[in-house]
Amino acid sequence: MHSAFSLPAQPHSWSRELWRRLGHLWPLKAAGTALFITAFFQAYFFVLRHPGGTVWVMPEIWLDRWVDFTPLAFPVYASLWVYVSLPAALLGNFRGLLRYGFWIGLMCLVCLALFWAFPTKVPDFAVDWAHYPGLAFLKSVDSGGNACPSLHVASAVFAACWLQRLLLAMRAPRGWAMASHLLCAAIAWSTLATLQHVALDAIAGALVGALFAWLSLRRPGNALDAPRR
Repeated sequence: MHSAFSLPAQPHSWSRELWRRLGHLWPLKAAGTALFITAFFQAYFFVLRHPGGTVWVMPEIWLDRWVDFTPLAFPVYASLWVYVSLPAALLGNFRGLLRYGFWIGLMCLVCLALFWAFPTKVPDFAVDWAHYPGLAFLKSVDSGGNACPSLHVASAVFAACWLQRLLLAMRAPRGWAMASHLLCAAIAWSTLATLQHVALDAIAGALVGALFAWLSLRRPGNALDAPRR
């Protein structure tokens, strides 16, 4: 039985919850993200420089001819490292952080194992990279190896699925989820537009990202919950 003097329930404010989530465990989130990215690049470049066998060139398909070389796509390509950090930033409890970190880490390890066991690279495109400084630097360190599946696309799809569930849990306006999906698609497009990948790499990466997202979100428990008051 409710008291006549009981206060009415406060209306849900998704923006208030957003700030609570961002502020929760933020030093751990920042340090963990930085350490994860550093460790990933160490492993990525080791595998790139020490393939386990003959490096195969990935073939192009009809979809590759639909995407023009677009140097201005480089900022979109680079935005992945912010995008994949967003789910961790929005998680409201330690269990959620562990779950997200474990599954994206496992996905990276599986892809790195594939890169080592079945090394691939993109074709040698007839482009004078000296005219495109940002891309020239990228090509000098990456060299178009570790191509299939595209871990860039896999990570974007994985993050997009987690963001979808988090935004739903926060009851955010639908426009935010739509914007997230558009950015995910733009990142996938940028991998082709910068000639870092071919279409088969991107398709394989999308499938890998979707699979690991599904596995990680099947029974999330309270991993997506807001911080306790």
